[in-house]
Amino acid sequence: MTAKNAIEARNVVKAFGQGDTAVRALDDVSVEIRQGEFFTLLGPSGCGKTTLLRLIAGFEMPTDGLILLDGQDITYLPPNKRPVNTVFQSYALFPHLTVAQNISFGLEMMGKPRAEIAARTEKMLALVKLEAMAGRKTSQLSGGQQQRVALARALAPQPKVLLLDEPLSALDLKLRQAMQIELKRLQQETGITFVFVTHDQEEALTMSDRIGVMSNGKLQQVGTAKEIYTTPKNRFVASFIGETNFLAAKADGTKARLASGDMVDLAVPVSGDVTLTVRPEQVRLASANEPGALPATITNLVYFGTDTHVHLALSDGTEVTARVQSPATGDAGLEKGAKAAIRFAPGAVQVVGD
Repeated sequence: MTAKNAIEARNVVKAFGQGDTAVRALDDVSVEIRQGEFFTLLGPSGCGKTTLLRLIAGFEMPTDGLILLDGQDITYLPPNKRPVNTVFQSYALFPHLTVAQNISFGLEMMGKPRAEIAARTEKMLALVKLEAMAGRKTSQLSGGQQQRVALARALAPQPKVLLLDEPLSALDLKLRQAMQIELKRLQQETGITFVFVTHDQEEALTMSDRIGVMSNGKLQQVGTAKEIYTTPKNRFVASFIGETNFLAAKADGTKARLASGDMVDLAVPVSGDVTLTVRPEQVRLASANEPGALPATITNLVYFGTDTHVHLALSDGTEVTARVQSPATGDAGLEKGAKAAIRFAPGAVQVVGD
């Protein structure tokens, strides 16, 4: 049974300005976001992801196209008429109010009964694990605690969709990583559809059920984290999600000849001039006499703790990076300038479009 869509954008265009100087922030974007999923819009600054989020929220109107919620057209519905809430980069909490008062504020504005407000506020405090902080002013909280309050306030009215515009960007690395886990827990416990905007690949890979990768106002690819990472649709997606090696080659079926003259196996048969991609962790150091090994020279070694990135050059100078596990003690016996050989893992070499 196909999951019902919570949000659907159909051929959405958003242009700023007019005539020849108009800038298309969104260029014919269509996407379906399923009910109850954690969907992430991922891309660099200026790619259109926040603009799309603002169209869903109702803060912007599209130049063309439709926005649907539960199958109903909400394209021109005012923000306060949409069952959607937004958590922004700046949490916009009320510093003169307590944590509990911040959480209950939206419910009070909706005119909910006092008993319902109290019960809902108590439930939200428990959900974000801030029961002990209920009476504190938000100005007395840490960044992570303030972020939890903002989430609880947005979740309290039980919106059908929660929009999150890079809400973790102001937090330090350790806290950001902890909040990634918390956000996913909140989404699973509430069952509310989350639409999360970020430029951070790790955030997207860690939390998302599906990811929409955006660039230059267009949706480049939609899929699970594994699908996007292992089978990127084009060069942009391959380069933006994690690290990768790009190799120019001439393909004939499931074989391809690199510029160095070496032959490699392809995951999918194709013909003609192609660009290949292979992830560094799929590049293995091999012995020179191993069948299919590609001769190379080590050009640099970069230690990353658990991993060491081995930078190599093929016979024609083409650069390839291999990611190998660092030994528990000593070094891996690798030296800059030393001769080496590499092999690609079976099925790891993918053909990507431009």
